[in-house]
Amino acid sequence: MSAAPSLAAARERGTPRPIVTPEGVELHFVVARAGDRLAAFLLDSIFILVALTVLIVGTVLATGGLGGSGWLWAVIFLVVFLLQNFYFIFFESRGRGMTPGKRRMGIRVMEADGGTLTASAVVVRNVMRNLEVYVPLAALTSPELLWPAAPGWARFLSSIWLLVLAGMPLFNRRRLRVGDMVAGTIVVVAPQAVLLGDLGSDRRLADEPAEPVARWRFTEKQVDVYGEYELQVLEDLLRSTDPAGGQRETRRAVAQRITKKIRWKEQIPARDTEAFLLEFYTALRARLEQKLLFGRRKKDKFSADR
Repeated sequence: MSAAPSLAAARERGTPRPIVTPEGVELHFVVARAGDRLAAFLLDSIFILVALTVLIVGTVLATGGLGGSGWLWAVIFLVVFLLQNFYFIFFESRGRGMTPGKRRMGIRVMEADGGTLTASAVVVRNVMRNLEVYVPLAALTSPELLWPAAPGWARFLSSIWLLVLAGMPLFNRRRLRVGDMVAGTIVVVAPQAVLLGDLGSDRRLADEPAEPVARWRFTEKQVDVYGEYELQVLEDLLRSTDPAGGQRETRRAVAQRITKKIRWKEQIPARDTEAFLLEFYTALRARLEQKLLFGRRKKDKFSADR
């Protein structure tokens, strides 16, 4: 499996589009290109074909032939049906929206509103693939199987219509196929988690020392204590103006509460309170962004990852 591309590499593959979660956290994703989606689908199709080939060859070697074994053909057709329909459902449900082909291409499925990818959405988008892909292929390769008594012009128009369905990602900016539109999903580039430089890069405290302050490193376990709601509250606190110093005690109290919650052993000097909060905000935002990229979401400190 290849590593997911960096955000800089992801930007080269498209224009970042913002998705604002219900908690007000804005995250940016790059819509996957139609070519990447096609390549991922072809790779997955190859994996399915290899699995079918191994199954058929193994069955032939084990039984000495399939000529007189009608039940074996029935089993093989059942396996073909299951692989064709449930391969994508299985991997997208259990692999954070990634099939092996999507993982190789560095793309993944997610809810269009930034929420957790649900099993129902996965099932709907993949059931629609029969109408979008397999029926058009049958219409092009064996039209007599679909419309044995239809006139030639009817077959031609039906084939065009089915090709339009299959080529739907080429006709909209978000590269949505019909299954995505029905299920409310979108396929995006899955970059490595990168913190959006909005808060830490555009402000400094008036009383912050000119020389660099000490840096704090937080473990994933410590950062995972909080969720999106606490991130938003912390951002509001850091963005709030403090002309008379009234917010300093509040920030100090928040910093003490955080250190107690995450079991931070070091004492934070009063002069470093803002810097500590900013460092923790940076780590928390990066962690939440990373988890959301892989389909996990935590609304607040009382919630488990969904």
